[in-house]
Amino acid sequence: MSNSARAIDVSVGLFILLGLGAVTFLVAQTFGSGGLVSGEFYTVQARFGHVGDLKVRAPVSLAGVTIGRVSEISVDPIDYKAIVELRISSQFDQLPVDTDATIATTGLLGGKYIELGPGGDVEVLKDHDEIQITQSAILLENLIGKYLLTGNAEPKE
Repeated sequence: MSNSARAIDVSVGLFILLGLGAVTFLVAQTFGSGGLVSGEFYTVQARFGHVGDLKVRAPVSLAGVTIGRVSEISVDPIDYKAIVELRISSQFDQLPVDTDATIATTGLLGGKYIELGPGGDVEVLKDHDEIQITQSAILLENLIGKYLLTGNAEPKE
């Protein structure tokens, strides 16, 4: 084997290794803990009538800053509401009990996330508490349907 063929083989091998390293890094960033490792978070729940396409690992934000992640989504078999479990960084363990949770959208057709709005109560949320004030996801399909059926209808004289 000539030196130029060997140099090409080594170059291709290094290129493949770099590609695999980049893919590994991206997977780790996508599925990593996002800085919320054991002991550095607390969990609260919120109930919603409809969560839209909210996913596990969706961000939990406060004033536009990610402070946690959605860790679980389930349905209460009694009242049929969605129960969303939020893992929040322990840095933010002073959220008032009257904090509200809204399912918001990143952009017009973007993914869903939870936006928290702190209240003014002196008492704070503790691990495994439930956020009482929630606003469900606004479904674009429902808004369009309402507009088409009623929004542009002119009253007849």
